[in-house]
Amino acid sequence: MSAAILTIGTELTRGEIVNSNATWLAAELTEAGFTVTAIDTVADDQPAVVAAIGRLAGVARIVLVTGGLGPTTDDLTAAAVARAAGVDVVRDESSVLAIRRRVESRGGTMNAGHEKQADLPAGADVLPNSDGTAPGFAVHLGGSTVLCLPGVPREMKRMFLEQVLPRIRSHGESNTHQIVLRTYGLGESAVGLALDGVEAAYPGVTLGYRVHFPEVDVKVHARAAVQSKARELALRAAGEVGLRLGDVVHGEGDDTFPGIVGRALRGRGWRLALAESCTGGLLSHVLTSVAGASEYLVGGAVTYANSAKTRLLGVSEDTLRGHGAVSAEVAAEMAEGARRVCECDVAVGVTGIAGPTGGSDEKPVGLVFWSVAHPGGTVVRHRVFPGDRETVQIAATYAALDLLRRIASGLPER
Repeated sequence: MSAAILTIGTELTRGEIVNSNATWLAAELTEAGFTVTAIDTVADDQPAVVAAIGRLAGVARIVLVTGGLGPTTDDLTAAAVARAAGVDVVRDESSVLAIRRRVESRGGTMNAGHEKQADLPAGADVLPNSDGTAPGFAVHLGGSTVLCLPGVPREMKRMFLEQVLPRIRSHGESNTHQIVLRTYGLGESAVGLALDGVEAAYPGVTLGYRVHFPEVDVKVHARAAVQSKARELALRAAGEVGLRLGDVVHGEGDDTFPGIVGRALRGRGWRLALAESCTGGLLSHVLTSVAGASEYLVGGAVTYANSAKTRLLGVSEDTLRGHGAVSAEVAAEMAEGARRVCECDVAVGVTGIAGPTGGSDEKPVGLVFWSVAHPGGTVVRHRVFPGDRETVQIAATYAALDLLRRIASGLPER
């Protein structure tokens, strides 16, 4: 069954925030067996919203709308949907009571803005909001069902999973299956070239790609007569993708790169220390963004100044004078020093020139050295990463994590 997504908000059309709702909803709908045929975004303008709803309801059986359900004057979704459906806006008293309970439970006082959120299209089915004050609602428009959700991502996601998905799940096609493979180490074009011919070899399979620097997700989507056959087809095609890409594939589905690194370290029983310079703590942040880092991460240090490298990590002053702070020798001593000081099994050291200044002909902006000191020795790698300061820091962080992953997993070191 076809589905469409409409996200509402001037902050979206101006580019002030990223439209994460549309991306998340499209993935969830695809997983549930719907074919997403359109994703539109309009500003907080009632005529534009009315026109968009009418247009999408004409081409999709399910239309999901997010945003514009709040208490302010620019929250126009309920009125726009009512106008598109040719009905009045009425106050839903049960929603008023639910909003009052929510507001007062948080120590607030009910006001006119809160009450406005209970003004819904006549005849709409109310979708309770478990996380916020604004209820969602569903209306029928011609042959389409229009479901309106809050724009706050946390509220929207919970309402979709609790209220929307149970309503529409039976309408999704049960003859598709999708597997998402997570990759790091090749750009999108290189991944695409490596997978050339997979779709032809597996009729019914479509490959899709999602880039979130520096990773590339490969979506293996299969369609067959029944879901069991689609799953079997997707598994075979995903196996082919894995063979072609090799250890560039680091995980599947909801796996994260730092989560995979942590899993490899736990598998070896290794405890980790970090020594950072140009990444400024980003390596620590990425690892601790995933729950469970306390099981393997002991600690780390951001040693920006040479004096800090010497005092905290024991990097030799002779090494710094002879090779410079940005060098393979200093990266190695940083990792070895962190491993020694924290009494760990393994440690990572990163030093480089993130830019935009500080480079030279010999050591240009973007040059980074990273090292891993482990029971088998110390490994150092380097590269000149293109891009601005943030891009270089992210690229260096992932490169260091990948070397750590490979060593901990017994994979070839790159």
